[in-house]
Amino acid sequence: MLTKNNENQPKVELVLIENLVKKDHILRRIDEHIDFNFIYDIVEDKYCLDNGRPSIDPVVLFKIILIGYLFGIRSERRLIEEIHHNVAYRWFLGYGLEDKIPDASTISQNRRRRFTGTDIFEKIFDNIVEQAIKHKLITGKVMYVDSTHIKANANIGKFTNEQVEVALPEYIDELEKAVTGAREVHGQRELKKNKKTTEVKNRKVSTTDPDSGYMFRDKKPKGFFYLNHMAVDGENNLIASVLPTTAAINDAVPFLGIVERLKEKYKVKYVGADAGYYTAAIAKGLKELGITASIAKRLGPKPKGKMSKLNFVYIEEHDIYICPQGNSLNYKTTTREGYKEYRSQKNICKECSIREKCIYDKQTIRTIRRHVWQEYLTEIDRFKEKTELGKRIYKRRKETIERAFADLKELHGFRYARFRGIEKMKEQCLLTAAAYNIKKIATILGGYSHDFICFCWNFNGFSYFNVF
Repeated sequence: MLTKNNENQPKVELVLIENLVKKDHILRRIDEHIDFNFIYDIVEDKYCLDNGRPSIDPVVLFKIILIGYLFGIRSERRLIEEIHHNVAYRWFLGYGLEDKIPDASTISQNRRRRFTGTDIFEKIFDNIVEQAIKHKLITGKVMYVDSTHIKANANIGKFTNEQVEVALPEYIDELEKAVTGAREVHGQRELKKNKKTTEVKNRKVSTTDPDSGYMFRDKKPKGFFYLNHMAVDGENNLIASVLPTTAAINDAVPFLGIVERLKEKYKVKYVGADAGYYTAAIAKGLKELGITASIAKRLGPKPKGKMSKLNFVYIEEHDIYICPQGNSLNYKTTTREGYKEYRSQKNICKECSIREKCIYDKQTIRTIRRHVWQEYLTEIDRFKEKTELGKRIYKRRKETIERAFADLKELHGFRYARFRGIEKMKEQCLLTAAAYNIKKIATILGGYSHDFICFCWNFNGFSYFNVF
């Protein structure tokens, strides 16, 4: 039967806002399980306690900003409109149905003038992490580290080509000593020392947002981006660390610094990462930190139809490689970059029956390169490929940090930069991660028990409690 609603809108009702918000709404869980009172302490020095106009309650101010990050509302003007109409948002903020919501300009001016350039947002993120630790939702035993790109608010066509000075890696002195040692073993002279501490690189610099970096990578979009280097705890997939940088640097550059800070705070035992972090310097650094890593092996480009380096066997006691035909590739030199080169013999390769599968085009011999710190990479390979624990840690990588990146981009507006400049990008990264953690903590504590989650992991063949 067709029914029409003939009720008139103007009528008087006695309404309790508490009854208008669903019992299982995520904001109810957040209100129940997250303590926001710490905000008063960290912002106290930013306000005058006995003079001036009354301010917005700092907790309410942060909650307004939090709603924007929780629900992926990028515009502060739209955020205020949503709060005005959404009963659940009003309830969470402590506003009644007829209470006036602060203007968008009030929110933005407070954020810009009072908090920009301070460590407030970092303290907020750290406190949320501490609450997760208090609830035993972060253990720090296993951390997954990776980076994701964020499209900068910059026109791809507006840039200048500039020469930029870039600092050389911190390990350069150690590498030079290792190279010298490898050359001396074979009776070769020491290479001339590199006295430079920086190198000059040609880079595209955006005129719209100079802090962003031009990204040019395989299977990645081209343009101006930022990178957010992130660490996720393997226990409940909570974010433990964020570090925004320009996209013009390699992922591996800040890796050891991130892991070292994680080690100090969480006593990390294991780290999982993708092939972008498979470098000899990282492998050596992790060994010195006492951390075991499960990192995917990165193989160099191999022409189609040619045998890879894996087809050759290294004989450590003789420092030679043996090819599939049983012939040796002898040591030739050690480069400044730390690679020992082994070369086959031209007369043998000339008569070889599998020459076409081995020798690259326009070459007459086969050359194999081995890093002077290769033993550290070999140790990582052995753990990831030969141990059950290493296999499980790496397998879970896509379920932790990759899942976190997907949630941040799909649900929390993390595909695009809201602001310009590295300092404001730090604010976005910290608050987005804080919102993600807040939602995750509230969901776990308000929904499924910790024991049930552990049971699910056991059922899927992975349990931290049984393995570690």
